[in-house]
Amino acid sequence: NRIILDSKAFKDNRLKGRCSVSSNEDPLDNKLNLSPYFDRSQIIQEIILMNNDELSDVYEIDRYKLGKGSYGNVVKAVSKRTGQQRAIKIIEKKKIHNIERLKREILIMKQMDHPNIIKLYEVYEDNEKLYLVLELCDGGELFDKIVKYGSFSEYEAYKIMKQIFSALYYCHSKNIMHRDLKPENILYVDNTEDSPIQIIDWGFASKCMNNHNLKSVVGTPYYIAPEILRGKYDKRCDIWSSGVIMYILLCGYPPFNGKNNDEILKKVEKGEFVFDSNYWARVSDDAKDLICQCLNYNYKERIDVEQVLKHRWFKKFKSNNLIINKTLNKTLIEKFKEFHKLCKIKKLAVTCIAYQLNEKDIGKLKKTFEAFDHNGDGVLTISEIFQCLKVNDNEFDRELYFLLKQLDTDGNGLIDYTEFLAACLDHSIFQQDVICRNAFNVFDLDGDGVITKDELFKILSFSAVQVSFSKEIIENLIKEVDSNNDGFIDYDEFYKMMTGVKE
Repeated sequence: NRIILDSKAFKDNRLKGRCSVSSNEDPLDNKLNLSPYFDRSQIIQEIILMNNDELSDVYEIDRYKLGKGSYGNVVKAVSKRTGQQRAIKIIEKKKIHNIERLKREILIMKQMDHPNIIKLYEVYEDNEKLYLVLELCDGGELFDKIVKYGSFSEYEAYKIMKQIFSALYYCHSKNIMHRDLKPENILYVDNTEDSPIQIIDWGFASKCMNNHNLKSVVGTPYYIAPEILRGKYDKRCDIWSSGVIMYILLCGYPPFNGKNNDEILKKVEKGEFVFDSNYWARVSDDAKDLICQCLNYNYKERIDVEQVLKHRWFKKFKSNNLIINKTLNKTLIEKFKEFHKLCKIKKLAVTCIAYQLNEKDIGKLKKTFEAFDHNGDGVLTISEIFQCLKVNDNEFDRELYFLLKQLDTDGNGLIDYTEFLAACLDHSIFQQDVICRNAFNVFDLDGDGVITKDELFKILSFSAVQVSFSKEIIENLIKEVDSNNDGFIDYDEFYKMMTGVKE
């Protein structure tokens, strides 16, 4: 009856291997390159726990429905352990027509770590239902805002499209395409004026390798790219959908309209649209040019997401919303120094904690990340951060560069969103027992209450870098925390490590 947690892709995954998928034949299998580096970012896929607990033991479910889909409802819930609010997507198994698609959705979401992509925290399953515990976004759909306001100013449209294209840049760099981008699948995190957005519903998402075309016809009539209807397309279908969204934001109606789906699809197949002067007179030529490039009928000649973010329309508005001042500079560098001093296990644990935080906990760190991310790809390079924080003092700048190199734990020159958050967190958050307990559970793979050498080896190795971690290295890591010298790390030892409590 347990179609997900007992399936080949998930069963014993936490004990046997460190990749998201246990089958080498699965197209989502993410093969890592052999690396001598300690890759902290990879633990994010392990944080998303496949739980054997009863959902009702962990969460208090609110009867209020946040949304409804073909498989079931989305409801608000509160963790009985942490008090954190979550959204839970409840999927009725009897309504599932394509189980492989559902597995793929979960596996793809486990790979995502971007400020504008919905987070998946946990998965639960019982005999009748599957439960996906997600980041809570209760600010409503972008669709509702379009209905309410009709159209947006170019600056308001810019703020929305920048987040959409940043998320696309991130997932396209992983050769993942969404395939169903539309305002209904874009949520506001909260009801504040400057609320960030999140892209949701990755049910149609798919891997797409370079120079490889897909054939499955998926999507929504208003936003579907014409090449999808022809049965041969690649990840640039998302650029088309984004162009349609941008068009709607600026005028209030879709470029391809009709009385029914057949009429709409016929217009999409032709790919012809106009800028009616009654609605578009106030819109700049730069905005129209970008839309035209996104809606290029020939997808092989269509602009890609990197080119989109370099377009003059984006450059016109682009400015760091956050001024990197000297006070912030000093604070961040002190945080980086603190993080550098942590032992490897604590660095991993802090990364686990950072992933579980919500918008309120993260605070201004999200805006700081976005200010550093000059090219908008959703990850930071050492160079991007260094250019913002350097003070042209040789000794200081050398120290800064060294600290930034330590944040890059896999040696690829990139710092992911959660890695950055972990390095900047206020350490007072580690004083919470329930926060530490959740992090401990990620390491305690078999749930027996202790972290063993074998479990730590699996956490650090991820099935691909095992040559980098000898038995001696693992034993030394255990010894850093194992105060009673029994060869294990129990929860008390783990908690003392996290809170800085000495024996």
